[in-house]
Amino acid sequence: MKASAFDYARVTSIHHALEMLSLHGEQAKVLSGGQSLLPAMNLRLVSPQMLIDIGELAELRGIAVDGNVLRIGALTRHVELLTSPSVAAHAPLLSDAVKHIAHPAIRNRGTLGGSLAHADPAAELPACMLALDATIIACGRYGERRIAAAEFFQGLYATALRPDELLAAVELPIARQNSVDFFQEFARRHGDYALAGVAARASVVNRGFSNLRMAFFAIADRPVLANAAAKLLNVAITPELIADAAVAFGNELDPPEDQQVSSSMRRHLARVLFRRCVEALLTRGALCGAAG
Repeated sequence: MKASAFDYARVTSIHHALEMLSLHGEQAKVLSGGQSLLPAMNLRLVSPQMLIDIGELAELRGIAVDGNVLRIGALTRHVELLTSPSVAAHAPLLSDAVKHIAHPAIRNRGTLGGSLAHADPAAELPACMLALDATIIACGRYGERRIAAAEFFQGLYATALRPDELLAAVELPIARQNSVDFFQEFARRHGDYALAGVAARASVVNRGFSNLRMAFFAIADRPVLANAAAKLLNVAITPELIADAAVAFGNELDPPEDQQVSSSMRRHLARVLFRRCVEALLTRGALCGAAG
């Protein structure tokens, strides 16, 4: 199948892109890496009348540390996240997650902003944004708008971006000294869409958690934080407490069923990931404490 007919414009500046978005509104789609959008168009899941190519906008690229914030431009490619020393030092969760995204050919073209704007519930990077408490920077004709990751993802392929806005960058708090990260997903084959996955960051103090953000993906219509993680904050962690919290987390969920896996299996996989994640974070926190 081929995409339905559309018009195409390669913009030369952010201002030009915003003018085009204002003119065409919901009839337009923004093209960055195209690794999600173009297959969806070929399957006619989306049929924009105008394709706005922002691929040449250098101002939307780059990775930089500014004080306690790591800023990453929307057109930064997955492979750049994988190889960036700044990401490895300050947001290692992204380095781990990108290794699971499809295959090298996709990672060489796909962009951070494209993944976030597409908002596939089985994608790795939206969950990372939630775990890292990221801020999404959207720009429009009247200036920038800052959106918390927890408010940005609003449903199946749905975000808080307005039709006349462009996703420009993300800002991440840099990892603190006692921070540890964890990423894992279950997929039938490496590079396939995840059946269930987790991205997490925690602050570990005295073999306990002072902060814990566990973002799960492929188990709902958007990435979701585990509310049950609150049971593990500022308390002595025991195997029984972890098991109880994992059960409580499973009870929060109403996972979708599809041709790949049943709803009950997704719930089981999510509980397994919950336990593995907590145990791994505690182990890494203890090792970091010993190293320090």
